[in-house]
Amino acid sequence: MSQAPARSAAGIAAATPADRDRWVDTLRVGSLLVVILGHWLMVVLTDDLEITNALAIVPALQPLTWVLQVMPLFFLVGGVAHAHTLESLDRRWPPGPGRYAAFFHRRAVRLLRPTLAFLAVWLLLGVVADLSGLTSRPDAVGRLARDALVMVPQLLWFVGIYLGACAFAPLMRDLHQRWGLRVVGVLVALAVAVDVVRFSGGPELVGNLNFALVWLALHQLGFAWRDGLLTTGRGWAMAVVGYGAMLLAVTVGPYPTSMVGLPGEEISNMAPPTAALLAQGIGICGLAVVLRPVMERPLSRARVWAAVVLVSPFAMTAFLWHLTALMTVLVTARALGIEQPPVNSPLWWLTRPVLFAVLALVTAAFVLVFVRFDRAAPGGAGAADRKGEAADAPDQRRWVDPVTAVSAAVLFFGILIVSIVGVDVLGNRAVFFLVGDVTPAVGFAVLGVGLALLQAPELVRRPNRA
Repeated sequence: MSQAPARSAAGIAAATPADRDRWVDTLRVGSLLVVILGHWLMVVLTDDLEITNALAIVPALQPLTWVLQVMPLFFLVGGVAHAHTLESLDRRWPPGPGRYAAFFHRRAVRLLRPTLAFLAVWLLLGVVADLSGLTSRPDAVGRLARDALVMVPQLLWFVGIYLGACAFAPLMRDLHQRWGLRVVGVLVALAVAVDVVRFSGGPELVGNLNFALVWLALHQLGFAWRDGLLTTGRGWAMAVVGYGAMLLAVTVGPYPTSMVGLPGEEISNMAPPTAALLAQGIGICGLAVVLRPVMERPLSRARVWAAVVLVSPFAMTAFLWHLTALMTVLVTARALGIEQPPVNSPLWWLTRPVLFAVLALVTAAFVLVFVRFDRAAPGGAGAADRKGEAADAPDQRRWVDPVTAVSAAVLFFGILIVSIVGVDVLGNRAVFFLVGDVTPAVGFAVLGVGLALLQAPELVRRPNRA
């Protein structure tokens, strides 16, 4: 009997290691796909060409975010992946200079390649819009162009925060190995304390600490998952306590119902993240733990698992370009005179599957063009990293780790600034960030410095290889 082809369902299943956590890979892909569908459902272009949110138009839909806010799952899965990589480093490389740089550099490059391709295209669109006079128009069309150059790149907040979690991963894993789940408890307590100070009349600036505390707490759960500490019983406890605390926070506390940011709201659960979002994140991560044994059986089927593996290399690229596809379709529909039904009307719900199908086709076209910048291996998330790490060795120069740490901090701020102020560098309109106004030019300058610092060890080492 001939052997199954490598890309057939049977071949993929046979090539999968027996100890691979298939549910983790499924959560990674699934969480990004849910984010994409959620954005497609929520983003609305009004009759006067204003970009808004269906949840703001119909507040009754906001509880949907209690299950559609799945970014906590991606940080959970990120913790699992980082734990696996750091374990691999422990086995091959003794502690010493260069280990941190080897860990972070590969992760950062893997994430930044598709991100920079996305930014390059939108930077070019911004330049064309300015030179053509489109962004200078005082009418609704000009406002739409200006808003799009800010709105679409907003999804890069996730890239910046995740890169920050990656930068802290070696330290946080060391803390996990020493203190276990108590680290999560401390992070949760600190996040709650930040909100108490913030909502008790303290400085608003203190709330930004939760950009680290909330997402690191959820990322820390990934280390516990990897070590088998998140049992089904603990998963139920996380789900009940997490969602219970979230319900208490949004009904009795000062927190809004929506777990995503909405235009015009005074308080957002996302920017900065709040204790309510952290509670929802713990709850949905608990559900993932509870479902883990349930999902083992379907994911053991060759065709189901093959679908996860085949989609995985395209998930990040689809995430980066799905809002571009959405704006393309919405603007084209408006130009063709195709009107959207009123939000939450029966016809609106009936036409969502049709819209989603069109958006999927347009997004697929973007993916086909830009997936080359995403170096995920065909075998699924993390395979490329494992293969590359086996061939590389850490740079033993003592200065590479501090330089890499500085590059991580600068990249973090550079990406966040760009995600907030947008890409209109010629218009260069200032937006408030942390302590003052910044412009797109400043954001790209900071990002450029971070990229230069990230590549500095490689640039210095190249002459020695000649």
